[in-house]
Amino acid sequence: MEHQSPKAILVVSFGTSYEASRKATIEKIEQDIADAFPDYRIYHAWTSKFIISVLKKRDGISIPTVCEAIEQMIHDGIRTLIVQPTHILDGIENNVMKEAVLSHKDSFDQIAFGAPLLATPDDETHAIAAVTSEFKNLKKTDALVLMGHGTTHQINTTYSELDRHFKSLGHSNVFIGTVEADPTIHDLVKEVTEFHPTAIYLTPFMIVAGDHAHHDMAGDSPDSWVGQFHVAGFEVCPVIKGLGEYTGIRAIFIDHIKKAISMLH
Repeated sequence: MEHQSPKAILVVSFGTSYEASRKATIEKIEQDIADAFPDYRIYHAWTSKFIISVLKKRDGISIPTVCEAIEQMIHDGIRTLIVQPTHILDGIENNVMKEAVLSHKDSFDQIAFGAPLLATPDDETHAIAAVTSEFKNLKKTDALVLMGHGTTHQINTTYSELDRHFKSLGHSNVFIGTVEADPTIHDLVKEVTEFHPTAIYLTPFMIVAGDHAHHDMAGDSPDSWVGQFHVAGFEVCPVIKGLGEYTGIRAIFIDHIKKAISMLH
């Protein structure tokens, strides 16, 4: 019985209250990981206590926090632990998660962490391929605008690097901004206007298509990204689809787990 083996992969996500997006993204990532690593028991945890409590109250679904998942694994006799976040960057959320895991390190023989989605220039190249193949029917004159989350952590510069990386690979019609940091929607409107697109496609550069995608990006408010581009005189088509739905993005997480496993002694 392979599941008797005392080794596990803990998949850590921020979480989402949107059921359809959860099933199409987080649960799909977890399923792909389970399929790729049959010798490992798969556990999951979310880092947003707020979203965990929403699901519990509204849907009667219990999702563990990182510490609860670790306590369960200790109880189950897991000795080797691989932790794979579905976070985009190694920012505040990821660092807090690592601290929570490492506070239990004495209960395991070994622990290895898989990198978040964008840890190396190679990851960026793979992510760009995943996004551009998803939008392969985009005309050269259409603009694809990606909405990242953004963070106060210095790693936020990754978004600007990724924007340059898209353009260096010949995708001059792809633009990235963030909801909560730089580049802002105002920067984007200016940049996209200079590109003179025939149409604009807006999509989240986030694992799930949750509140930010539905409200900040595609909402009816004039402050939403759709609203801002409308004001600037553009035709806008929002595509509400999280990155977790892209096969190529899920493959990056699988690759990061393989690298983490190879680091174990």
